[in-house]
Amino acid sequence: MKITFDHAQPQALSDIMRIEHTGFSDAEAATTEAMKDRIRLYPDTFIVAKNDQGKVVGYIVGPSFSQRYLTDELYEKARPNDPSERYQTVLSLVVDTSYQHNGIAGQLLDELAKVARKQGRTAISLTCLKKLIPFYESHGYKNEGVADSDHADEIWYNMVLTL
Repeated sequence: MKITFDHAQPQALSDIMRIEHTGFSDAEAATTEAMKDRIRLYPDTFIVAKNDQGKVVGYIVGPSFSQRYLTDELYEKARPNDPSERYQTVLSLVVDTSYQHNGIAGQLLDELAKVARKQGRTAISLTCLKKLIPFYESHGYKNEGVADSDHADEIWYNMVLTL
């Protein structure tokens, strides 16, 4: 299976939202409006994975940030990436259920890390549920404890990859 990577485009929004709802509960998932803003405002850090027919089968997205750990405001209000900020964040990493277990999520993490290094970021930061900690650790992320987040009334963990 050949997978290619590209920047998200507005015409992919419906595929992106369908995939978003396979990876997150309704309370956790981004709204369509928020995702539209992310496509527009994070053109360099919204990366999609496409199959050999050009269909979006997964994506990773997040803005730059000045703090080591994500805050809940990042989920609520998108703003353009700032070249001076030290951290790259991940708000969503999701792969279509029929394409999971093919290494695509790990490849998306690698693609984002390449962009973040080029932009001079010092680390990538994300939050995840406890069940996903081993996945991120297997890709070099360190668990830095419970996040100060009440997003979707879940317990989230801070995961950081030093670049």
